[in-house]
Amino acid sequence: MVIALYSDIHANYEALAACLAHANDHGADQHVFLGDLVGYGADSQAVLDAVAQRAAEGAIVIKGNHDEAIERHPRYMNESAQASIEHARATLSESHKALLASLPLIVREGRMCYVHASAAQPQRWDYVDSPSAAVKSVNAALTQYTFSGHVHDQTLYYERAGVMTVFRPTPGTAIPVPRHRRYHVIVGSVGQPRDRNPAAAYALFDVEHERLTFHRVAYNHFAAAKRIRDAGLPEGLAYRVERGI
Repeated sequence: MVIALYSDIHANYEALAACLAHANDHGADQHVFLGDLVGYGADSQAVLDAVAQRAAEGAIVIKGNHDEAIERHPRYMNESAQASIEHARATLSESHKALLASLPLIVREGRMCYVHASAAQPQRWDYVDSPSAAVKSVNAALTQYTFSGHVHDQTLYYERAGVMTVFRPTPGTAIPVPRHRRYHVIVGSVGQPRDRNPAAAYALFDVEHERLTFHRVAYNHFAAAKRIRDAGLPEGLAYRVERGI
């Protein structure tokens, strides 16, 4: 089985469509969406329609903090993020909102744990941005493989001789991930990468062969940015999509 893992789509339908097509071309059997389907971008409806279709076909979908913001009105978001959430609230149907509200914070399935942020208290939305944070997450996950997003950068943490080590992957290069170790995998952001590369990011996990491959997929990010501007959202959100920052 090959599992396609997507996170932080952020209402960027052009980026999601490109990643879904790439995953299908590379033999994906299962799809997992690791949260933040909405926020920042202009196409919440189209993204949720695409995700809901795959969920009906058996995909796993996790709730992210921007998804929760549709119902919770958090105070920690900046003005641009708040504007995008208000846009999503105004454009999403009640069924879309109900879908977001129903999503789980964490799912464990076999040797895999799926979560948006850290598996340690996932409702707190803590960032896994260091080996010590990765240790806390994998200890709470109770599985060999923990997959998350939230940080937006593609990163692999793996345990060796009892020590958690960070590895920066090369896109398109398969990485052996034998099951005798524990891993925390941050799959990157589909809709808003922040490493100065606008290409969409996601990952494929070949379960049988225990290989993990991070991917970057070029798409028309200028069209996505135009959608943000046309929706009247803050200019900075469009600029970030164009520049990958």
